[in-house]
Amino acid sequence: MKKSDLKKILKPLVKECINEVLIEQGVLSNIVSEVARGLNFQKPILESRQDNSELITKKHEEIERRREIEESKHKQKLTEQKKAMLDSIGSSYNSVNLFEGTEPLSSGGIPGKSEGAQGPLAGVSPGDSGVDLSGLNGASKRWNALIK
Repeated sequence: MKKSDLKKILKPLVKECINEVLIEQGVLSNIVSEVARGLNFQKPILESRQDNSELITKKHEEIERRREIEESKHKQKLTEQKKAMLDSIGSSYNSVNLFEGTEPLSSGGIPGKSEGAQGPLAGVSPGDSGVDLSGLNGASKRWNALIK
């Protein structure tokens, strides 16, 4: 007898025997119930969130304080540089402040040409303070709360 002929005869018999043992005798349901018991279904563990708004506020205040310190250091450094420059110029021009009463140019460009400076801020005065973003403090807190 050939191997393929034997396979054709035995395959349906084995399939029927396995089906009978697993389904009709309840072996499959026993396996499923044991697996379910092994998984030990419990209520899911839920992560609790703490209210970190106070911590966020403290961090925000610390960042703001550091920024103010850095800004004051920068202003002090600029003042020292300006004073040093004026002292070096003063000896050359009999202590006359050459830049007294002057303001920054509102637009650059080449003198004598009608074209002004080009770019996204070409028409904006250097003294313009820009857009006030101080009202966004509440929005940043809400945004931080959404992120966490």
